Amino acid sequence: MRRPGPGLGLVVAAAALLAGAAGPDVCEALNVTVSPGPRVQYAVGENATLFCHVSQKRRTESLLAVRWVFSLPPVQEYLMIKMTKYGVVQYYGNYTRHFYRKRLLLLEEKHRTVYKFIILNLQQTDQGHYICKVQEIGKHRNKWTAWSNGSASTEIQVLPTEVLDDAAAGNPRTWKFFEDLYICAVFVCSVGIISILLFTLVILCQTLINKKRTGVRHYLVKCSQNSLGETGSGMASLSPVEPMKVNGKKEKGEQPPAIPAKAPIAHAFPKPKLLKPQRKVLLPTETASCPPPSDNLSNT
Repeated sequence: MRRPGPGLGLVVAAAALLAGAAGPDVCEALNVTVSPGPRVQYAVGENATLFCHVSQKRRTESLLAVRWVFSLPPVQEYLMIKMTKYGVVQYYGNYTRHFYRKRLLLLEEKHRTVYKFIILNLQQTDQGHYICKVQEIGKHRNKWTAWSNGSASTEIQVLPTEVLDDAAAGNPRTWKFFEDLYICAVFVCSVGIISILLFTLVILCQTLINKKRTGVRHYLVKCSQNSLGETGSGMASLSPVEPMKVNGKKEKGEQPPAIPAKAPIAHAFPKPKLLKPQRKVLLPTETASCPPPSDNLSNT
């Protein structure tokens, strides 16, 4: 048996170096996409279904190994589940527990082209990025060799049910602020209107009470005037319309002088006739004597 010469060893080493240098370019040949993406929203308690599409394999007879990785920013990644090249599903890390085994399912939807990843009963802790990493594996000289790699990711947002209902109804968060502001404005206006109505009611009540009080005072004054008119003359008591003129002496209790039944009528005297002075004439025979003045003339 002949041993290989040193020239053959150099050729094999050069081929290995070329294969290693071409390795990174080959890994970029596998095309992987994840749907739905790049972001999807679910409510708490819903089921999430992610699809990993694989294309542009180097060889049709090669096998695929599919991994799903849960990522939290910035660099934390946790391997969740893997489907080997033989189609066996394996769990890793904390996802090996029975609780996660029931919630996580990895199925082959289409032969070596589409893989379906199902997460049941989503919780707030399931929110994050999910990365699908696919590796193409084939035999080369009776050894399994990775021909190419590919990966794609999507983001799952887990929101409360109320938020999703509002988003479906077309009410974003910005409108909620204006709705709250509108409610506050309506409340303030209602309080103002009620205050104005109460103020008006109080004023009306006070006006009615004041009217009643002034009516009572007018009645008391009228009654007091009538009582004063009765104690005075009978003529004043018979005329309640005309106001009574009460002097200070009557207020003290002095009674007016009694009116006589019939006033005395003065005697009508005839107007005296004035006599012209006459000269005294001396009669020789008889002496003329003037009559004595009467009482009536003396009185005048």
